Amino acid sequence: MATVLHDSVRVEHRGPVTVATIAHPPANAINAAVIAGIREALEAAAASDDCRVLVITGDGDRFFAAGADITEFATSGGEGIVGSQSLTPEIEGCRIPVIAAVNGIAFGGGCEIALSCDLRVASSTARFGQPEIKLGIIPGWGGTQRLPRLIGRTAAMELLLTGDPIDAEQALALGLVNAVVQPGELQDKVFELGNRIASQAPLAVAAIKRAVYTGIDVPIHEALDAERGEFTRVFDTEDAREGVSAFLEKRRPTWQGR
Repeated sequence: MATVLHDSVRVEHRGPVTVATIAHPPANAINAAVIAGIREALEAAAASDDCRVLVITGDGDRFFAAGADITEFATSGGEGIVGSQSLTPEIEGCRIPVIAAVNGIAFGGGCEIALSCDLRVASSTARFGQPEIKLGIIPGWGGTQRLPRLIGRTAAMELLLTGDPIDAEQALALGLVNAVVQPGELQDKVFELGNRIASQAPLAVAAIKRAVYTGIDVPIHEALDAERGEFTRVFDTEDAREGVSAFLEKRRPTWQGR
């Protein structure tokens, strides 16, 4: 059974995987209601003991999210729009992994939401772009920062300065997405990936996320200190003891999340 949040985001629970679907026709543009719905879905998933992975996708087969809702620009102003930037760090900082199932066009803010997810799986019909330059503005939800970190400065600068989109295969070649599948296979691929992650020890999954995002932008010695701290904390958990015992006893571990 689906729950609709703020009239624009549909949430469904499928075992350990929760799916938040942007449903704002005709192009799933990102407006205040969509942001509020994603944020609420994110907070609920992170607070749930049953949810291990959150998937963000778009309704239909044409649009993941075609950027910010330009009709709100006149009333929001620059500060109001950039104020919504906090959503992408919240996605990145969520204790559970977040997967973007990019079912179609992901432009502007839609692309930036996908960039903030931990993994991205794309339909072969997906397209990615940061076209803000063509409006005389720049990305405001992390595009100028996450894109270079993901695909390198040279490729990112071309996309940012021209505003031209790339297709799914180009995104795969650049390392922007983890996999490209046919449209009818996207859901199965994402759930297969999500369930594989959900089968891992939840405390270790959360620790890996923290270690990666803490260390990615600091000197290596600081990053290694962060990893060391996470390793020590996880090593002393019941799940770590269970993992070692299960390996030695040649059985599947049973994770408790403690």
